[in-house]
Amino acid sequence: MALILCIETGTDICSVALARGGRLISLRESTQGRDHARQLGVYVEEILHENDIRADELDAVAVGKGPGSYTGLRIGVSLAKGMCYALQIPLIAVGSLEALVRVAAEDDEAGILDIDDFASARLCPMIDARRMEVYAQVFDGRLRPLTEVAASVVTPDSFSEFVSGPGEFVIFGGGAAKCLDVLPKGRVKWVDVTPSARGLVTPAQEAFDAGRFEDIAYFEPFYLKDFVVTESKKKFF
Repeated sequence: MALILCIETGTDICSVALARGGRLISLRESTQGRDHARQLGVYVEEILHENDIRADELDAVAVGKGPGSYTGLRIGVSLAKGMCYALQIPLIAVGSLEALVRVAAEDDEAGILDIDDFASARLCPMIDARRMEVYAQVFDGRLRPLTEVAASVVTPDSFSEFVSGPGEFVIFGGGAAKCLDVLPKGRVKWVDVTPSARGLVTPAQEAFDAGRFEDIAYFEPFYLKDFVVTESKKKFF
């Protein structure tokens, strides 16, 4: 019964989950903006304390590897790597879009989402990449990927293969709402699903069972796009 700490910080949401044997036992998260550097360590400490668990009892740490916010990913991965190195336990990385579609599946099973037939739907989690660009990947109703992860500028022709195909084309995540006015009306459904570390629980357990671990020294987040430094418009001198 592996005890795994799960961390997701690739978006505005800072989220930490604790799972045992692939089952969520505790969750801490905030939707109050990108204050991850201050919140993350506190959430980890709180979630361990409230479950009367010492850090050295953990079997692994799983982290959302991206794509997503450059700074957010660096914060989550840095803490995960530091804990794994100090505790001498494995590091597990889970794609952030895969984790997001897992959250959607849980929410649908709980009756939260308005999806006519989840099994036949085409599911497209989206993470905001600024302006009209999103990080996206399409999955089928069994959570099998139908496309690779991509950074896409959304146009009326985006995802046309899936929009015009059988089953509902369902979009969700922080980058989805802005696409509704661009994609064909009446052919796309938006549902409210937000990133959460609970989406890492199942794939992290699967990776642990299969021994799919990352090299702690060399692992880097999956940024997908290069980090671009922009010049501030404020003049200080």
